[in-house]
Amino acid sequence: MSFIKFNEDKVDSFLFMELSDVARTLTKNKQLEVEYGYKSYYDPHENKIFISRFWDDYSTLEKRFGLFSDVFLTSISSGDYFDKMVAKELVEKSDARLLVSFTRQLFVLLEDLRLEDIFIKKRPGTRKIFAVRRQVFRRYFSSQLNVNTTRGVYTDALLNLIYLLLSAESPFVEYPSIHAKIDPVIPFVQTEVTKVFDAKSTRDIAKITFTVMEVLEELLQADMLNLYFYISENVYKKMDDGLTYDDLKRRNGLKNNDVLDKEKEGDEDVHSEKLPTWHQETEDTTKSFLKFDLEQGTQTDLIGEGVREGEAGDQALAVVQGKSGKSKHKDFSEVEAVEANDAEALSGAANDEKYGRANKFAVPIHVRLNQTTIAEKERYDEFKTIIMPYQKKLKQMIQKTLEHKKILPREDLHIGRLNKKLIRYFTDENPRLFYKKNQPSPEIDAVFSLLVDCSASMYDKMDQTKLGITLFHEALSGVGVPHNIVGFWEDSSDATEVRQPNCFKTVVDFANFADSKSGPKIMQLEPEEDNRDGFAIRMMCERLLQRHEKQKFLLVFSDGEPAAFDYVENGIIDTHEAVVNGRKKGIEIINVFLANGEITESQQTTIKNIYGKYSILVPVIDDLPDILFPLLKKLLLRSI
Repeated sequence: MSFIKFNEDKVDSFLFMELSDVARTLTKNKQLEVEYGYKSYYDPHENKIFISRFWDDYSTLEKRFGLFSDVFLTSISSGDYFDKMVAKELVEKSDARLLVSFTRQLFVLLEDLRLEDIFIKKRPGTRKIFAVRRQVFRRYFSSQLNVNTTRGVYTDALLNLIYLLLSAESPFVEYPSIHAKIDPVIPFVQTEVTKVFDAKSTRDIAKITFTVMEVLEELLQADMLNLYFYISENVYKKMDDGLTYDDLKRRNGLKNNDVLDKEKEGDEDVHSEKLPTWHQETEDTTKSFLKFDLEQGTQTDLIGEGVREGEAGDQALAVVQGKSGKSKHKDFSEVEAVEANDAEALSGAANDEKYGRANKFAVPIHVRLNQTTIAEKERYDEFKTIIMPYQKKLKQMIQKTLEHKKILPREDLHIGRLNKKLIRYFTDENPRLFYKKNQPSPEIDAVFSLLVDCSASMYDKMDQTKLGITLFHEALSGVGVPHNIVGFWEDSSDATEVRQPNCFKTVVDFANFADSKSGPKIMQLEPEEDNRDGFAIRMMCERLLQRHEKQKFLLVFSDGEPAAFDYVENGIIDTHEAVVNGRKKGIEIINVFLANGEITESQQTTIKNIYGKYSILVPVIDDLPDILFPLLKKLLLRSI
């Protein structure tokens, strides 16, 4: 069964990371992924835990506790407390029944209650979380019971009633009548399902389920209409009962399937020779080691006998020590090599999760710049005129600061001019009472990287963004601070499940930042397509870490949350992880959030979740130079 994904809901990245950490801790599986789904369940084949979107419509506390309870139950169901083979048997047996959905949902309902009790006993601190879960479920199933009874959906109403009976705090609770034919068997159903509290295993739950179904199948005419509890049919039908002898035999055929025309005549000269093999479990080691891995060849009727004469270069597997030298037998110098780019394309360009799990198939594409046009030069000159006052003011301020530090006396020396603070002569064992006026000339030991979101949503902000970037470029160039400016976007038209090309346009590079011709190339930044922020940040951090400067700054200019191929749910989490990892390595990452009007509370929360407090919100894009000037001033002064 597959579900439709609705992406309007915003993901609370901090809560999502908490859930992921808890799931990995409980399962002791560092590679386990957590993902939102229509219902919660565990998929061992994909190594994922799905948590339910059911909780999105409830209060913050109920949503938080509900999601954590989903993680608790799915985590414990991935271990030894849940018998997956029994679940597989139940899924297969239910296929032949009239009430397929009811059977499976009843089984999951009962098993969840059993696992819930086990988890609370193991971790008593979770009792409050499960109590909130039951309160929400009771309210929900009470309303569903009334609705389903009124509409005549009696099978659904009965499942609602079963949950209310099992979660009731008192055995004397009255519930509305469902149907004249169903009401008489409710005492029997209640007696059977309450055995869940004495159940010791998943098989006991399956037995209770089939006992109840034997009776209900004679009364209920239609299967469930709604889905309240979910067991993945695909997950359990993919499971194997265990390895058999056939599983150990080769199943993949030869690459070629040709057969020799010559048949065995019986007079072949065959020589047999015993060649011992070695493996880890062999008690007595031998001096021979044989391993064959045959993938291609020609089929003959000479089973187990040689077909061609052996060559000196033939060997199964040899491990030798000695000096290298040119082979006397074969010359492979003319053999064609596979180009690296072609190999990357054939393999789907997977980067082995080097740049994050969500970016496993992201591929960097470095876009070449065009020749600077006259229009771009003229436009850049206009921008320079606008930001000239800021640049001059900043340059003068930096120069004065540098000069002040240059003439600032060095104190606490053993030789030089006598200091006026002489009290240390009596208090310190080895007093430093001298100073010198000459100070080595200080420099700005910093490097900047400006990462510009070139997604399509930047169409109404790109001009002012380029104005702000011009301010940075001219100011940094004026005081000799190395920097680069890179625009990034994802090519959505070519993105697939196994390859997502991400374009990077470097308009100003570290090598040419001081070149007066580099500035106008900033005008070549234009709104393009999607944005995979986490991947771009990791790429820029990788370049910054190769620099020798002490202070490293990465400024990300963007107008919203990440959005790319298969990146909607994971984008915020992945980008936050990229930011955290970059900061751990000593890179200060600051976001400049660009809006074109009022910034909503939801947008502020999203940006805070990704970048924390290191974000500058720009509600009016025209004010960007006025906002960037104090930021640049502060960062430069810190680097002196």
